[in-house]
Amino acid sequence: MLGPLTLAVALPFLPAANALVRKDDVGRLPALGWNSWNAFGCDINSTKVIIAANEVVNLGLKDLGYEYINIDDCWSVKNTRDKKTNRLVPDPSKFPDGISGVAEKVHDLGLKVGIYSSASEVTCAGYPASLGYETIDAQSFAEWGIDYLKYDNCDVSSNWTDAYAYCVPDSDGDHPNGTCPDITNPAPEGYDWKTSKTYQRYITMRDALLKIDRTILYSLCEWGQADVKTWGNETGNSWRMSGDITADWARIAQIANENSFLMDYANFWSYPDPDMLEIGNGDLTIEESRAHFALWAVMKSPLIIGTALDSINDDHLAILKNKHLLDFNQDPVIGRPAHPYKWGYNPDRTFDKVHPAEYWSGASSTLEGTLVLMLNSEDATSTRTARWSEIPELKSHNKYKVIDAWTGKDLGCVKNEHKATLKSHDAAVLVVKGRC
Repeated sequence: MLGPLTLAVALPFLPAANALVRKDDVGRLPALGWNSWNAFGCDINSTKVIIAANEVVNLGLKDLGYEYINIDDCWSVKNTRDKKTNRLVPDPSKFPDGISGVAEKVHDLGLKVGIYSSASEVTCAGYPASLGYETIDAQSFAEWGIDYLKYDNCDVSSNWTDAYAYCVPDSDGDHPNGTCPDITNPAPEGYDWKTSKTYQRYITMRDALLKIDRTILYSLCEWGQADVKTWGNETGNSWRMSGDITADWARIAQIANENSFLMDYANFWSYPDPDMLEIGNGDLTIEESRAHFALWAVMKSPLIIGTALDSINDDHLAILKNKHLLDFNQDPVIGRPAHPYKWGYNPDRTFDKVHPAEYWSGASSTLEGTLVLMLNSEDATSTRTARWSEIPELKSHNKYKVIDAWTGKDLGCVKNEHKATLKSHDAAVLVVKGRC
C-alpha cells in the first residue's frame, strides 16, 4: 500500500531535462555546505575558512550531509594575475598556505572545498575573474583540490553584453504580475537564448571543467539572466534564478515567489538556486528563519549556510539540522521537489512578491510518505489548513498518520485535515505517513 508515494515512485532516478550528469554522483543532489560571503564579505582568510570547516564537524552538520566549505569573492591578489603563468594568485596575506593548503585541511576533515570566480573580466568585488582564462583557471582549481565552483556574473564588458534584455521580474523592478513592461530591447518571440553571449560565457567554463582530471561541481550564478531555465540544466549542477538574497523577509519572500514557478525544471543533477541561506543573519525572526529554511529545503534548493558557525545560537542551529527537511531535500530516489498545490492567500499561480505560494507538497522515499508545508505569508498570526482532499499525493484517502516535522511529535491518525495557527511568516511542516 504505497499511498503518498504512488505519484513519485513511478518515475524514480530521472534527471532534470538535459541535465549535466557528472561522475561519482557529483551534483546529483542539491549541494549542502557553507559559504563565506553572507557572514564575512571580503573580510575572508584561511583561519575563518578552517574555523567554519571545523564547526561543520563539531556541530554535527557534517553527519547530516553538509560537506562543501566554499570560499567566495576576494580570495586572490587584486588587479593582477601571475605575469609568467597567467594564473590567479591567492592573496598570501589572507591565505599564506595558498588555496591548496586550505583545501588539504578541509579534505583532512572529510569535507570538500569550493572557490569563486566570475564569467567576466573582474569579480563583483573587483578581483581578477575567469573570462578568457577558463582553461587555465579550471586547471588551477583542479590542482589546488577544489570540489565546487561558484561562477558569478558581475561587470560584464560591452563586447560580451547580450543583444537583447531578459526579464527577471524580482530583480528588474516592481512588477507584481511577473512581467517587466519597462524592460528595454526585449528578445523577439521564440528567440533562442543558447545563441546569447551569456550562454557562451557559461558553457566555456563548463567545457573547461569537463576537460580537467577532477570533478568540480559547477554552480552558475548568473542571476536568472538570459532565460537560464532553458539551458541551465545542461550547463551546471545548479543555476541561480534571481538576484542576490539579503537577510530580510521581504527579499526571502520575493525570491521564494519567483522560484515557485520554476519547480518543473528541478530534478537530479540540476536545480534552480534561490541563493544562499540567511539563517543566523540580520533581524530575521525565528519564525522567518524556519520558513526560509523550510521553503528552500522543499524546493530542493542547494542549502548553503551563510553565517558564522562559531557564534551560531542553538535555535538557528536546530533549524539547519532539521532531519525531516534535510531528508526530503536529499532524497536519493525522488529528485522532484515539492510543488505548490494551492497558493492560499492568492488565487493559484498568482505572482506576488509579498505573498508567495503557501501550500506545498511532495513525495519522499526517505520520509516514506509526503511532506506538506503551510506558510503564513501575512504580517499577523493566522490559521492554515492542510486538507488531504486537496493534496495530490493524499487525495485518495481521508485518514493518515502525521508527524510535526519541527517538534518530531507524533500527531496520531488525522482525519480529513490538519489546522495550524502560525505566527507571521512562519511555516508548519508535516510528514504525512501511511493510511490509518
